Amino acid sequence: MTLRIRPISREDHLAFIASLPSASHMQMPSWGDVKPDWRAESLGWFEEGSGGEGGGERPVGVGLVLLRPLPRLKRCLAYLPEGPVIDWDDPSLERWLAPLVAHLKSRGAFSVKMGPPVAVRRWSADAVKAAIADPDARRLRDVPPTGHEPRAEGIADRLRSMGWRQSRPGGEDGFTAGQPRYVFQVPLAGRTLDEVQRGLNQQWRRNVKKAEKAGVKVVQGGYDDLPAFYTLYTETAERDRFIPRPLPYFQRMWTALTAEAPDRMRLYLAHHDGEVLAAATMLTVGGHVWYSYGASTARRREVQPNNAIQWRMLSDAHERGAAVYDLRGITDTLEESDHLLGLLRFKVGTGGHAVEYLGEWDLPLNRLLHRALEWYMARR
Repeated sequence: MTLRIRPISREDHLAFIASLPSASHMQMPSWGDVKPDWRAESLGWFEEGSGGEGGGERPVGVGLVLLRPLPRLKRCLAYLPEGPVIDWDDPSLERWLAPLVAHLKSRGAFSVKMGPPVAVRRWSADAVKAAIADPDARRLRDVPPTGHEPRAEGIADRLRSMGWRQSRPGGEDGFTAGQPRYVFQVPLAGRTLDEVQRGLNQQWRRNVKKAEKAGVKVVQGGYDDLPAFYTLYTETAERDRFIPRPLPYFQRMWTALTAEAPDRMRLYLAHHDGEVLAAATMLTVGGHVWYSYGASTARRREVQPNNAIQWRMLSDAHERGAAVYDLRGITDTLEESDHLLGLLRFKVGTGGHAVEYLGEWDLPLNRLLHRALEWYMARR
């Protein structure tokens, strides 16, 4: 059946997401409010003949598209982060993507970027740990997976046949300019909290007990605690060599996400002897919970505040009935010289699994402008 696309209200967008087990927080209407430099639009897919234009019909798919205008030109980049939310298993993906491209062309898009929420391969914690210890292993992608999704290859082939191509860089380090291609997740569905705890490695369990014995207290914070989080975040950025976002970004994020749903975003802080030693944000959509941003000081690391805060977040996610706790991006490199390898080791200790997604894909509509964008992004 032919599909058509049109803008929809925030309410219709949210209602559709609520009917699903989950979707990326970056495909929620509120995410557009977090990005003031982009123009956000909620789109809905409708089956032909399902009802009058706007007359009570229900969408069969949705997408949040962010439009970034070019200075002095009436053209824009269209971006659907970790979306759209459509039937990716449909063998006729063209009927979903062709109307999307046509609509975005009418909005002046010179290029479309999207991130299909399609998992490709998985590696167990034991497999990742063994790969890190193997001197011949250089990248996770070269390590035999412990599980794979056969459908992913077919989806990638259909995208290529329609002119889409995987974005560059291709997610080498898990922390590219777009969304991470490699993430680490802890499955919670069907497991008791004791089973989740037994899944932690020995060092993790020891550190959680050490933090408890030392008197580390993990509490939930609010908007007024964001400056305390930010102080630790800027220290973390300097230590781990990344460019920090400004404080107003997190304040805007809190305001936008909690206005959409009061518990969409949480802030956790780990206290010890009157000092905040670590802080982290947690996002929830349906049964999917994300550890979004983390921060810590180098002081008093011996009391293990990072393990304490993650275990509290894992426990709270389990209590809320989450199906998965997502620790987000990991590095693909297994080289000891990589400063991100320590973060990978930390996440592997939770006993979950590494997941490779299909990555982000581009469709150039104006090749000259698209090449100019690629040139600019490569030199940022």
